Amino acid sequence: MLERFIQAISVADPGAEEPAATRERLKDKFPRGATRRMTQLGMLVGAALDELAPRSDDAVVYASSYAESRALEAYLESFPTASPTMFQTSIHPSAVQQAMIGRQHPVREFFPLTGRAHLVAQAMQAAMLSPAPRVLVCGGEERGTWLLAQGYASARSFAFALALTSGPGEAIGKIALARSADQPAALPLETFFAALAARQPLDLVAAPGMRLNLAWL
Repeated sequence: MLERFIQAISVADPGAEEPAATRERLKDKFPRGATRRMTQLGMLVGAALDELAPRSDDAVVYASSYAESRALEAYLESFPTASPTMFQTSIHPSAVQQAMIGRQHPVREFFPLTGRAHLVAQAMQAAMLSPAPRVLVCGGEERGTWLLAQGYASARSFAFALALTSGPGEAIGKIALARSADQPAALPLETFFAALAARQPLDLVAAPGMRLNLAWL
């Protein structure tokens, strides 16, 4: 069995807040002028990570099913005269990189992951196999508009960040992965976020061969 202890947590649930409103609300958390080049997801994840005070010896695991969906929508809407600005935003570095590149903040390892039904278990497996003394697991989504109707965007915007260590210390929770031959169930990133935000436990086979247990201490 693999297990890690949750030492700190940060969650962001802006509800139906539009990207412009998120930018205005969080602009003071980033270097002056930086947010005009950041996506909504970049601002949410960056603010959540800031609360955990990233260190240079941390490993970072980032999970998102749809990533910068609003930026992609804006770029596609600019056709047939494609907007160079919207193109640049749609291919912008991931939410984690947006915040850390601007601060020139080094990390020990960076594992960006995407997926759907088994993404949470895969992100936790990556975190638990890292030799770093502390692993920051973060993730989130942007609320889509017309891409949502096509099944290519999230129905809500959210972000989270967890600080995981191998020792209990002053832990507030624990995440464990154990082998299981049972049929896996879907554990969307949004469902995992909801459990974190409400401090609710989880116990299910979240990927083939992997039972995930989230407990609060």
